Amino acid sequence: MLEFQITRILLFSTLAFVFAILWTPLLTHYLYRYKLGKSIRNSGDTPIFSKLHAHKAGTPTMGGILVWLTLLIFIVFFAFVSDIFSDTFLASLNFLSRQETLLPLGALIATALIGLVDDWLDVRGKGILGGGGLNILHRLAIFAFIALIGALWFYFKLDWTVLHVPFLGSFEIGWWYIPVFIFVIVATAFSVNETDGLDGLAGGTLLISYAVYGVIAFSLGRYDLAVFCAVIIGALLAFLWFNINPARFYLGDTGSMSLGVTLAVIAMMTNYALLLPVIGLIFVVESLSVILQLSYKKIKKKKIFLSTPIHHHFQAIGWTEPKIVMRFWLIAIVAASIGIVLFFLDRGF
Repeated sequence: MLEFQITRILLFSTLAFVFAILWTPLLTHYLYRYKLGKSIRNSGDTPIFSKLHAHKAGTPTMGGILVWLTLLIFIVFFAFVSDIFSDTFLASLNFLSRQETLLPLGALIATALIGLVDDWLDVRGKGILGGGGLNILHRLAIFAFIALIGALWFYFKLDWTVLHVPFLGSFEIGWWYIPVFIFVIVATAFSVNETDGLDGLAGGTLLISYAVYGVIAFSLGRYDLAVFCAVIIGALLAFLWFNINPARFYLGDTGSMSLGVTLAVIAMMTNYALLLPVIGLIFVVESLSVILQLSYKKIKKKKIFLSTPIHHHFQAIGWTEPKIVMRFWLIAIVAASIGIVLFFLDRGF
């Protein structure tokens, strides 16, 4: 049984990688043909960022489509195949289940479509308040709304009111589960969105985090959820093939928003959300650098970093983009390894 599930997970990850690689030329052809390129705004508020990234203007965004559309095609196709060949081996390949993958799939697609609209507004230089795309308050409001829907689903539909604290046990927190859920989703989505700023940075760190939660889901016996993570990992590998510096295209909000929200939903579904700050340490550092910078500027009228998120600070002091990305990947791998160790220690293995 376990051997089959491991085989299924590895098979789906490989298939997703190959499939995504094969249809990437179609996606890039569309993105370049219709000039869906990233715009680097130079309003004067972020002179260092604008100078460092001026050469990236025109490179297509919306590359996150490669990841979430690959997952959507896989999950729908194999669910359809399992219905037709219900008495064959093919039926066992279905990983669409109400208990494990329906909610993260819904969260992924909903936020991906919202992010797609945001990317479109940014490309066309349009926005709700002028300028391109959604500002930070709009994004936080969207994250909070989606998180509220997920929280209500968990609380009322699934009767989920228990929060697990590693090494201390599980605690019944009642309706407090709703604000906790919302905070986890919003904080993760915001942090991942801030990390998406250098070629390969968000894609690589997301891949590492999804790999860890795939292991956690597998260890908890949630095999469909583990396959769900495996397909995302395979698609992210294909994305990174084209996103490594110099990037062929960028993840865009359709990728960073959706994958950030979905990662948080999966963390809540495994009930190991409190390990997320360790597993996704880079995301925490990135968002904290932004919060500290904004707070210090408001209070002291000075900056702590030359530019934020913090990866831009390292760019400003002379680090090359590949050096920053690779070092952040290494930190992410170490942090993720610590997260897995903490998980197994908590489980008593």
